[in-house]
Amino acid sequence: MDLRIEYPIWLVLFIPMLCYFIFVWKKHHKQFKRLQTTVFSLRVVAISLLILAMTNPYMLLPIEEEQILFLVDRSASTSHDEAQAITFVEEAMKAKEARHEVGVYSFASRLQTEALLAPTVETMPILSELKDNGQTNIEEALKLATSIADSNKPARLVLLTDGNETTGDALLQANLLKNSKFSVDVVAIEKTVKQDVVLERFETPQLAFEGEQQQFSVTVHADTDQAATLVLYENNEPMLEQAIDLQAGSNRFSFRHVSAATGLIKYEAQVMVEKDAILENNRLTSVTTVQAAPKLLIVQSEEKPSTIPQILGTDTIATSVINSVDLPSQLSSYLPYQAIIFDNVPAHEVGEDKMKVIEQAVKHFGVGFMMVGGEESFGLGGYYKTPIEELLPVVMDVQGEKEMPSLGLVLVIDRSGSMMGSKMLLAKEAAARSIDLLRDDDTLGVIAFDDRPWPVIETAVLKDKEQAKEDVLSIPAGGGTEIYASLKMAYNSLKELSLQRKHIILLTDGYGASSPSYKDLVEGGFDTGITLSTVAIGADSDRKLLENLSEMGQGRFYDVVDESTIPAILSRETSMMTRTYIVDEPFYPTVYETEKWAPLFMDGVPEMNAYIATTAKPLATVIAESEKEDPVFASWQYGLGTTLAFTSDASGGWAGSWASWTNWKVFWQTAITELLPDYHEVSYAVTSNGQGRYTITDVANEAAFLDVVAVDETGEELNVQTDVRSASQLQVAVEGEPGLVFLSMTNKAGQMQKIGLQLPYSEEYEAKDTNAVWLEELAKTSGGQILESPAQAFRAFDSKGFEQRMIANFLVFVALLLFFIDITMRRFGFPTRAKREATVDMEQPVVSNVGSIVEQLKRGRK
Repeated sequence: MDLRIEYPIWLVLFIPMLCYFIFVWKKHHKQFKRLQTTVFSLRVVAISLLILAMTNPYMLLPIEEEQILFLVDRSASTSHDEAQAITFVEEAMKAKEARHEVGVYSFASRLQTEALLAPTVETMPILSELKDNGQTNIEEALKLATSIADSNKPARLVLLTDGNETTGDALLQANLLKNSKFSVDVVAIEKTVKQDVVLERFETPQLAFEGEQQQFSVTVHADTDQAATLVLYENNEPMLEQAIDLQAGSNRFSFRHVSAATGLIKYEAQVMVEKDAILENNRLTSVTTVQAAPKLLIVQSEEKPSTIPQILGTDTIATSVINSVDLPSQLSSYLPYQAIIFDNVPAHEVGEDKMKVIEQAVKHFGVGFMMVGGEESFGLGGYYKTPIEELLPVVMDVQGEKEMPSLGLVLVIDRSGSMMGSKMLLAKEAAARSIDLLRDDDTLGVIAFDDRPWPVIETAVLKDKEQAKEDVLSIPAGGGTEIYASLKMAYNSLKELSLQRKHIILLTDGYGASSPSYKDLVEGGFDTGITLSTVAIGADSDRKLLENLSEMGQGRFYDVVDESTIPAILSRETSMMTRTYIVDEPFYPTVYETEKWAPLFMDGVPEMNAYIATTAKPLATVIAESEKEDPVFASWQYGLGTTLAFTSDASGGWAGSWASWTNWKVFWQTAITELLPDYHEVSYAVTSNGQGRYTITDVANEAAFLDVVAVDETGEELNVQTDVRSASQLQVAVEGEPGLVFLSMTNKAGQMQKIGLQLPYSEEYEAKDTNAVWLEELAKTSGGQILESPAQAFRAFDSKGFEQRMIANFLVFVALLLFFIDITMRRFGFPTRAKREATVDMEQPVVSNVGSIVEQLKRGRK
């Protein structure tokens, strides 16, 4: 125990105090009696205590409690050796004493709690699920652990790891703990995984020419001698499978290949062995740009093949035709093409995920895009509020004064437990889009159902769209499935309404719990003008029932496999009911003077039969429009790509005299020419610095002006950090999951280069031994040590430390108590024995004479 004061300056007050009391004592002490001497002493002590209290005194008492925090590394590099750490902690807990507070935490890229720091933790808890183990961040684990522990008590962080950190700087954090109450003890997790094959490098040429023999290089690391199979893929199709013999250490293989494809070609290498510890490090991707003539992709509906290839003929641009349902979902599949045309394709056959990928290809990689009209296109195709609408020069909604039929729409949405998750979210988003498409005087009803119907919005005239959307978006999921009662409620709500169009959309992913006859209900509703469309989601839905219902209700049946198509389906259904989109009146379009298009119409503009009504965006260029001032042909620039909208068709049914026009083929050739990228490819050297960091070299010394965009295979734009190192070099760091990433690099002159890169798998999956040297340095830096046995985790601390106990308040309390005694003694004096006896003697005569006094009073009255 140690007594200390914080403000010693106040001790100088003892000088005047002592001088005063010495003076008083010398002058009056001979006159002091016992009482005065005692009071004088009490006052000296009380004032002394008050002066001491002013110095803020405190006592240093040794701390008995000790904190032990176990930090268990659960990253991918230690996933096979987790049992070592668990066993160590379990054995260490046997040495725990009552004074110990224990906490157990696990970490990979982040720290998570397994057992809160407390004196009651006696055993190793069952470790919870760890979702992200692709990185090891020991620095963050140490930082967060020190913030959890009480900084006033000694604490020991017991780190169980292999020492292979992939992010952060743990040594820096350990250095900050030096000379603190925290120390880091280390338990080295020994690697038991010995049989692992790692695909370390896969290199292909960055640039090649059509017909050129390309050289591929593959480097494979193996722990032991063994046989393996190497498979190479070109654009996801196998192109080579070869047996290879691996020797312990690094193995290099070379191959030559002539690509039949052109554009950005994705190559992938995979090594396969019979027994492999870590599968994540067995695949790598590379991209080669094979230069050739431009290529066009035409997307058609399987039921209505495109006529554009026949119009163009075989003597123009290289053309590929694909059905909309077969569209790929990877960005690399679109980048080999310079332009894409959607010819009368409905949105629900594409899906929003694929639309998003196409939108990124147009915006950041300069791929041209054109939409051609028809009964399945634009608004009627369900493209409202989709990524395709965003890139087009027109919006799908029709604005201005149009002849619109009165409509009553009821949405019947399955909210059962099986709809929980993405299905329910997409269904609600789809319903919200449908509400957006309605006019203020349209009638809307929304019914959600599980084992019974739940009216979300009563069928009535729509007055507040925003509130209606909020109500729809708040629908929860849960319960069974009962279709009939909900469908009956929808029919009853529309039956008596006087509207030109009455329509019900039923969306479900299951079977009805009951099976009554639907025929009377649906056919009876059709007699009153009610139509019914149905949407079956997933393999578990009652397709046969829903298809029959749509046939009886004179509506449409949608069999949904891709959940992302749900919003497009409901938008399409709503658009078909709410708008007279097809303008079927022969007319002569007005063509505006443009440098590219005016020469085609020197001999006049042919007559057109029909088109789909849309609205031009404010910045779009309207090349041709109808007599009602609706755009028939429009263009604009979307990012790096050019997009066109032709709202009539290519088959001739709507195009009318245009299909027999002498310049019909030239019209399409000119459209394709405008779609092709107008940027000039430039060549930037891109080198990898490892772990998603790249250096871009610009020989024009304008690296600071480069606009760099990174997009992954799914069309997701990734976060890019740039750092200008010199006039010619720009360092780029791309954040994303391991896999193929495409970079678009555009200079201030609009020149662009696109390149595909492999974001490597984390260092977690590399073949590394326990980093014993680094672990020893970490422990030494923080003042800890390498633990050889579990019991050492609870060894006594070299310095337990002290805690401050402030005693100023106690001194003030004692001083006040002394002053109270002082006042009491001066008021009543000492309670001596003589005084007590005198008091008793005085009281006795008074009591004994009471009787005689009373007797004398009686005589006086007589």
